[in-house]
Amino acid sequence: MSELITADLVDLDLSADTKEAAARSLAERMVEAGRVTDLDGFLADVAAREEQMPTGLDGGIGIPHCRSAHVTEPTLAFGRSAARIDFGAADGPADLIFLIAAPAGADSDHLTILSSLARQLMNAEFTDALRSADQPEQVAALIRGEEPATAEPAAAEPAAAESAAAEPAPAEPAASDSAASSAAARTASEPVAPFRIVAVTSCPTGIAHTYMAAESLENAAREAGVELVVETQGSAGFDKLPAATIAAADAVVFAHDVEVREKGRFAGKPTVDVGVKAGINRPAELIAEARGKAARGEIATPADGAAEGSAPMDADGAAGDGFGTRLRKWLMTGVSYMVPFVAAGGLLIALAFAIGGYEIANAKSVADHFVWTESSSWAALLFQIGGAAFTFLVPVLAGYIAYGMADRPGLVPGFVGGYIATTIKAGFLGGLVAGLIAGAVVMAIQRFKVPASLRGIMPVVVIPLISSAIVGVLMFVVIGKPIASAQEAMTDWLNGLSGANAIGLGVLLGLMMCFDLGGPVNKVAYAFATGGIAVSDPSTGSLKIMAAVMAAGMVPPLAMALATTVRGRLFTKAERENGKAAWVLGASFISEGAIPFAAADPLRVIPSSMVGGAVTGALSMAFDCTLRAPHGGIFVVPLIGQPFLYLLAIVAGTVVSTGLVVFLKGLRKTAEPGATGQAGGGAAAGGTTEDESKVAVAV
Repeated sequence: MSELITADLVDLDLSADTKEAAARSLAERMVEAGRVTDLDGFLADVAAREEQMPTGLDGGIGIPHCRSAHVTEPTLAFGRSAARIDFGAADGPADLIFLIAAPAGADSDHLTILSSLARQLMNAEFTDALRSADQPEQVAALIRGEEPATAEPAAAEPAAAESAAAEPAPAEPAASDSAASSAAARTASEPVAPFRIVAVTSCPTGIAHTYMAAESLENAAREAGVELVVETQGSAGFDKLPAATIAAADAVVFAHDVEVREKGRFAGKPTVDVGVKAGINRPAELIAEARGKAARGEIATPADGAAEGSAPMDADGAAGDGFGTRLRKWLMTGVSYMVPFVAAGGLLIALAFAIGGYEIANAKSVADHFVWTESSSWAALLFQIGGAAFTFLVPVLAGYIAYGMADRPGLVPGFVGGYIATTIKAGFLGGLVAGLIAGAVVMAIQRFKVPASLRGIMPVVVIPLISSAIVGVLMFVVIGKPIASAQEAMTDWLNGLSGANAIGLGVLLGLMMCFDLGGPVNKVAYAFATGGIAVSDPSTGSLKIMAAVMAAGMVPPLAMALATTVRGRLFTKAERENGKAAWVLGASFISEGAIPFAAADPLRVIPSSMVGGAVTGALSMAFDCTLRAPHGGIFVVPLIGQPFLYLLAIVAGTVVSTGLVVFLKGLRKTAEPGATGQAGGGAAAGGTTEDESKVAVAV
């Protein structure tokens, strides 16, 4: 295992004035050390991680970091800036910058070292020693733990000796009992057991913030005389807290930016639920809040307005995410669970139509009549299985929207509300509303204080009973019928779309499908399309929308594949390899196949993809193409209305996107001194030249 950091990866006079320049300067050292293979690709991954939340920490520290396919082994580079650089910390810019790079498949030993470093950053002696060091070798040794983190250890020794002489030193307790021992030593006469907290910390990368939050919470707990045990759910894996430890805890603290794994273990406890940076920046407040909730008897209450079960992105415990952000997360939770039902049911129904024709929808139940040797019986069987899958769409959508808002207690009222929406013909729109109402009702019930004796039955009896009754009444007799009317009006409007209106909708859907390549905007467009066909008899307008959405979603990966084929010298070796896979991904309607290209060069790839997607969406609508299958790409072309024109629309959009991205990348190459010759030589030969790897992405 190579050293995590060497003297060559230390810059004690970092001259950069922005976080991007600082990351580039330190990353170039990693490239020279052979730790990073593609500078621009790695920096794109760093920037993507930075967009999720700032990496600045109180105390003058910046820790840009990411996991990247362009990293060969876990590596850390360090820079010290006299001018200080803004990494978004609340207390101002940073003078200590750590660039942490982990490969996509980093082993647990390396990641354990990185987690130890993250904890050290919470130690003032460690950071002071880094500020006073005057040799790169000294800094590298400090970070590796080969030197003590004190600038003047000799000065402290006499005082320590005097203290030791004044009174005998007690035996040092074992690490696992340190919290309990310190609490017991505080006062021998204390009659009650210390307050106990269990905590979980996690962040999207699982390298730095996860362990820094854990260290910060542990330090604050010691100062408050509280027993605290942390489960760090990081990239190196996690060891579950013992069930007995959780059962004995008086409260729970979640400091996380990704979903807590196996969250049900902590049900029935007073809970503080915040973003991971809150655990780093204000741990004492979180511990005090947990004690207050326990004293008031509050259990499983969403913290700071965030939904129980959600993963707030850097909520920092203030007002949490904005309502729009939380609403998007709730809806996307429901959609993500619904999509597999749409794909399975839709493809089965499409295959049934291909085998038995559209009249197969009127076939008798195969439970009463099925002939093994008749193709019509098999078609009816596929249709009825697909129809069975479709009956779950709206209930699953509603149930998991409520789950995203209120965790498991939201499932029952969500499913009940979604089923009612199907019975009153409120459809997809009714499912959305039912899920939101169910989640809101459960969240409101959870805020009531209940006696300790009733806490055990709240999530399994009381909450499902009351919430289902409320949601059922609202859906059946209050808002269900108006929603059904709105759903019918929307269906009629879609059926009436023609000419410029239909083409305009196709343009909009194409832009949405190609904007974030599988992200929230893409999913909204896809959910809109699948919601229209998720009925037994979808309208023609809905079938046209589904066709336009799938066609546009195929364009970005196909365009990148074509671009790497016709102008390979404009792309790195890794991108050309990704281009080969993008042919299959694009043909299969997997828009995410273009993500590696968009991450490396978003200002050229994303606009080019959007233009091509808009062209394809418009042409698909203009050609009156229809599609009953919600997925499948070219493999379901026989099930598409106007298949040849449909393929023409996809080809046209792909060619437009390819032309634009080649043009824009060509402008960048000609603007770089000597880039043309280098690109035509080294890159064409299957590698990236040194100059290419160091060129910034021009805007």
